[in-house]
Amino acid sequence: MLDSNCLYVKDENGNEKKMTILFTFDSDETGCQYVVFQDPDLDEGEVYASRYDDKGQLIPIESEAEWDMVEEVINTFVEDEENAD
Repeated sequence: MLDSNCLYVKDENGNEKKMTILFTFDSDETGCQYVVFQDPDLDEGEVYASRYDDKGQLIPIESEAEWDMVEEVINTFVEDEENAD
């Protein structure tokens, strides 16, 4: 479920975990919407991504090509953030 700046995902034990949304984007290449997020309780900066539908339901990214595209967008975002500092 997507919120304005957070979302909730279920971990491997079925527990809901609150995540912080870093950004969302639409891909012309796939025609899908994506959300990039991280666990605010972890300091190592690991970033997660998922597709989402019009109802805010998360859909796993399954293809290697799709992951490559998402990673490229994340890397561009990180570079832009570093250049803004």
